Amino acid sequence: MAKENQFVEQIADIESDFPQWYTDVVLKTKLVDYGPVKGTMVIRPYGYAIWENIQKELDARFKQQGVQNAYFPLLIPMSFFTKEAEHVEGFAPEVAVVTHAGGEELAEPLAIRPTSETIIGTMMGKWVQSYRDLPMKVNQWCNVMRWEKTTRPFLRTSEFLWQEGHTAHSTAEEAQTETLAMLEIYKQFMENCLAIPVLTGRKTEKEKFAGAVATYTMEAMMHDGKSLQSGTSHYMGQNFAKAFEIDFLGQEGVLEHAYTTSWGVSTRLIGAVIMTHGDARGLVLPPVVAPTQVVIVPIAARKPGVNEACEELRAELAAAGVRVVLDNSDNSPGWKFNEWEMKGVPLRIEMGPRDIEAGKMLFARRDTLEKSEVSRENAAASVQAILAQIQGNMLEKARAHRDSRIVYADDMAGILAGVEGGNFVKAGWCGCRDCEDKIKAETAATARVFAEGESAEKCAVCGKEAKHVIIYARAY
Repeated sequence: MAKENQFVEQIADIESDFPQWYTDVVLKTKLVDYGPVKGTMVIRPYGYAIWENIQKELDARFKQQGVQNAYFPLLIPMSFFTKEAEHVEGFAPEVAVVTHAGGEELAEPLAIRPTSETIIGTMMGKWVQSYRDLPMKVNQWCNVMRWEKTTRPFLRTSEFLWQEGHTAHSTAEEAQTETLAMLEIYKQFMENCLAIPVLTGRKTEKEKFAGAVATYTMEAMMHDGKSLQSGTSHYMGQNFAKAFEIDFLGQEGVLEHAYTTSWGVSTRLIGAVIMTHGDARGLVLPPVVAPTQVVIVPIAARKPGVNEACEELRAELAAAGVRVVLDNSDNSPGWKFNEWEMKGVPLRIEMGPRDIEAGKMLFARRDTLEKSEVSRENAAASVQAILAQIQGNMLEKARAHRDSRIVYADDMAGILAGVEGGNFVKAGWCGCRDCEDKIKAETAATARVFAEGESAEKCAVCGKEAKHVIIYARAY
């Protein structure tokens, strides 16, 4: 590693060992620690603060859409899962089951929720009586458990935090509109808050959610060119309404089945932020969700007036709503620079005696590592302006990286070469499941999303006429 990066020598090289770099970063920046049960994680305060900011931003958007928060039980009777055959088959390998409680064997085993369609469908079946009760839109912030064999903090753990929204509607058109509206809300959040550009669209039948009519996804490209499914929105049609008797009396006096949707994102989004924006020095956090947006580092702190001036600046920024920390610890300035850079704080402000005398402060941006002198006057406005610049620049940088690594292929060799090179690959597909399976078997790439509006002459696998263009990628 280059001499100037010796301060991060305990972090693996991001280019040569990206998986180890990721593990090093999440542990050394104190985002998480490993839980005592295999496959679980303890989200530490710094990591949980990112999740809280994600919650705040998304929750406000959900409520603007007319969604209300609720909470449903963690334990679900196993009989609920058998009511929707495709759903139970899809989740069976991941379900953890409680068979004993209070020292006795339970009359019926209880599933620890892997998702909540069954319990929420049951309750909606009780609550929905008339068309006047629709649409019904609920969301819960909770934990779920899926017994994963291979785990990695944030990306895939046996227990994780998420939100799951569930809605019921009187018509298919309204439910489909809601499905796509939530997908768009997710996309805007990803781009405007996490500075992550995403490709959105429909999943193939093979890749859709178990029990759904159609699944819509957003796929983000990570630093190494792999895809991360960052959120999904599902149109359920009447599948769950029939299974759980979500029926309503229509305006014509006829009993009808409702049409339902579900949609969710999880703490996986924190992994997406790390792997999209991180660099050789560690984390690079978007200002909108960064726990600390600005850190102030006093220079020559022992000299008269320095700490007082830095505290005055901290108070001014805090009063303006900036999440700011004054690091007046007895560590050296160099140590502080390295520590806060590794933690990804968007902006560092340095102030010493000469700066104070000149009425200036030094800005150091985490995204570009550029430094600039700025007038101390109107500090809050200057800070807010540069945070907005950082947010926008991070999105554009991530978009440029993604767009430069989308390639086209017209045969299997091209798909393999594309994904081996760390790219998303667009290729024609005849619509045959066998061809989709062959691509996965021979390239380890999966169909991430339909490239709507695009066309190709032939299927990259069998050479027959292509009905669709699919974006393939290796994925986390």
